[in-house]
Amino acid sequence: MPTPLNRQVAEILRQTADLLEQQQANRYRVNAFRRAADTVDALGEDLEDLFRREGMDGLTALPNVGRGIARAIYEIISLGRSSRLETLRGSIDPERLFCTIPGVGVGIARRIHDELQVDSLEALEVAAHDGRLEQVPGVGHRRADGIRAALDKMLSRRIRRRGLAPGEGPPVEALLAVDREYRYKAAGGALPKIAPRRFNPQGESWLPILHTTRSGWHFTALYSNTARAHELGRTSDWVVVYYYDDEHHEGQYTVVTETSGPLAGRRVVRGRELECRDHYAHSAGADDSQAVTAP
Repeated sequence: MPTPLNRQVAEILRQTADLLEQQQANRYRVNAFRRAADTVDALGEDLEDLFRREGMDGLTALPNVGRGIARAIYEIISLGRSSRLETLRGSIDPERLFCTIPGVGVGIARRIHDELQVDSLEALEVAAHDGRLEQVPGVGHRRADGIRAALDKMLSRRIRRRGLAPGEGPPVEALLAVDREYRYKAAGGALPKIAPRRFNPQGESWLPILHTTRSGWHFTALYSNTARAHELGRTSDWVVVYYYDDEHHEGQYTVVTETSGPLAGRRVVRGRELECRDHYAHSAGADDSQAVTAP
C-alpha cells in the first residue's frame, strides 16, 4: 500500500504523462513518466525516507526513474509542487512563486519577473549566478547574495544541477529555431491548445503549446501568459521556451521582438542579446524577424 506522499507523487507523474500525451509530446517521454509512476506506487517505503537515507542516488536507482524524473520527484517532496506540471497546465504564477523566497516581497518579485522574464526557481538561480539578478532595480549586490543563499537551500545543493553559464545552455540558433517553429505552427492552427488557469475566466483552450527536440535539447514553447505580457499587449509576441537535456540541465528563456537598437524588428533571446547579434551578423539572409515563416 503506497504511503500518502508516494500516492501524491505517482498522481502528479501520471497527470504529467497525460498532459504530455494530449499535447503530442514524444511518446518516450509520456511512457517514462507513466513507468516511473508505477514504480512509485509499488515502492515499499516512503520516498522522503528513501531520500533522507540515500539522497539523490537512492531516487535515481529506482527502476524506471532516471535523473530527470528523480529531480521532478524531489521537487514534489521538498516543495509540494511540480513546476513542470504547472507549465503544462499553463497555471504557473511566477510572482507568487518568487514571493516564497525569504526576503522577496511582491514588488521585488514582480520586478524580477518583468526584468528577467523567468518563471521558475531554477531559471532564477541561473540569473542569480550570471549577474543578471543584481541588475534588477531594487535588488543590488546584498539582496542578490541573500536570494542566492535562499535558492541554494530551497533547491538543495546536493541535487540541483550546476548553474549554466551563458553559452552553456542551448545555442541561440536552436532557441530562435524553436521560436520560429512555434509561431509558424501556432499561426497555422497546427498545435494543441491548453486552457491556462491564469487570465482565462471562461476556461477556454486557447494557448498553443509545442514540444520539440533540437541540438540534443528537449523544448517546450508557449506564448507568455503573465500579467506583464497582458498589460503590454505581448501575449502573441513573447514566447517562453523551457528546455532540458538528457542530463536534466534545465532552464528557460523568453524570445521577443526587439523594439529598439540595432536588433529592432528581430527576434531576440532575452539575456543573450550579444549572441543574437553575432548570430544575425553571421547569418546573412536568415529570416528571424517578427514575420512568421516556415521553420
